[in-house]
Amino acid sequence: MQIRAVTLDLDDTLWPFAPVAAQIQEALTAWLAEHAPRTRVRHDPQTLAAELAAIRREHPEIAHDLGAVRREVLRRALAAADEDPALAEEAFEVIFAARQRVSLYPDAAAALDRLAARVPLLALTDGNADLERTGVARWFVGLVNAGDVGVTKPDPRMFAAASEHLGLEPAEILHAGDNLELDVAGALAAGFQAAWVRRDFEGTAPAGAHTVADLTALAELVGA
Repeated sequence: MQIRAVTLDLDDTLWPFAPVAAQIQEALTAWLAEHAPRTRVRHDPQTLAAELAAIRREHPEIAHDLGAVRREVLRRALAAADEDPALAEEAFEVIFAARQRVSLYPDAAAALDRLAARVPLLALTDGNADLERTGVARWFVGLVNAGDVGVTKPDPRMFAAASEHLGLEPAEILHAGDNLELDVAGALAAGFQAAWVRRDFEGTAPAGAHTVADLTALAELVGA
């Protein structure tokens, strides 16, 4: 089947997410130390992560929206430390700014040049990366994220939203990402073509999916 467009996951596909997570935590810790010191003392990264997971369980209606969940985590943490919950908005802006500072994988820029010259590229993500602020907007015709759709991958509604955005049938679109369940199996179940961007991850792609070592190999696949 001809590939008429490519949808791309972002975190751990275009850039490694672990350094981003570390700088988010560093920025939040520094902000709390200055503006909400009791919250800083009371809540370490582990307790905040546990609270985030708990909120997703307790409030499935916002579980898809990482920004909403993080704001609620911050409000609860501030209130528990007897500090102003309204500070959650300012704290979230600090987190959001840190989240946008990404470093592309070495293969990404040249591969995205090749891909974008051949077919439309659409970002398809569960996260809240901003294409402009991360510096990758020039390669993409748009973005579909879980916060807007109301569900996360591998829900077929995420892929249906991408198909509608592109104005193409699912079978004409190749989705590429790092996660075997969310990206690869989810894309195949939605009728998309799928490519696992393996990098150094462990696993085996399901039948019917391509496996590529990196974005350079993905560009070669689409070019072929």
